[in-house]
Amino acid sequence: MPEALELTVTAPIVSFRNPLYDGLQVGLPCPPPSTVGGLLAAAAGGWGQVPSDTRFGMTFHAAGSGIDLETYHPLGVPGTQAHATIKDRDFLALVTLTVWLTENIDLWARALRRPVWPMRLGRSQDLVATVTRRVELSSSGGRQGHAVVPFDLPRAVGTAMRLTTVISDDRARFTWDSYRYAAAGARAEIDTGLATRDGQAVAMLPPVHPNQLIPAT
Repeated sequence: MPEALELTVTAPIVSFRNPLYDGLQVGLPCPPPSTVGGLLAAAAGGWGQVPSDTRFGMTFHAAGSGIDLETYHPLGVPGTQAHATIKDRDFLALVTLTVWLTENIDLWARALRRPVWPMRLGRSQDLVATVTRRVELSSSGGRQGHAVVPFDLPRAVGTAMRLTTVISDDRARFTWDSYRYAAAGARAEIDTGLATRDGQAVAMLPPVHPNQLIPAT
């Protein structure tokens, strides 16, 4: 049976802004793969310490959601003064993110046991707690549950979303991909080729390393 490192991330409050809405603080119902990749890179000590082919499967669940107020600092036109304003911010509460890594397990076990940088999810102030364990996955499909899965996965259901998979080191270039996610959970049986012992399907997502981006010309 394939071995994997299972990473469980918990946090009281997180927020993932949807960058498709310029000037608005619209929240996503789950973290983009690029955000989870950034969390792994922080543990390893930067993207230079992360294998370029790093992939993972993930599930995400929030016990609640809400809206609060946040100070927003818009970028002003050069030579003009930009004034801070207050905007609504979507947030998610009591969240659990589970990540499965099937390659370079020893590397990730060491990195996540003693992270180089603070572990955050989403905004820089949203610190998280992490727990890891080695597990065996079965070579089969399973239920979709709260998994984030590729959009074109047969029989997958849930909200269709465009999420960032890769972000360049200077944050100037992005790779977007289409995914599906059912915030309430889905009973659909999907064939991902990997599943946990309790039947949760593990859908491996595309690589998240910035090296995956085509060099700018």
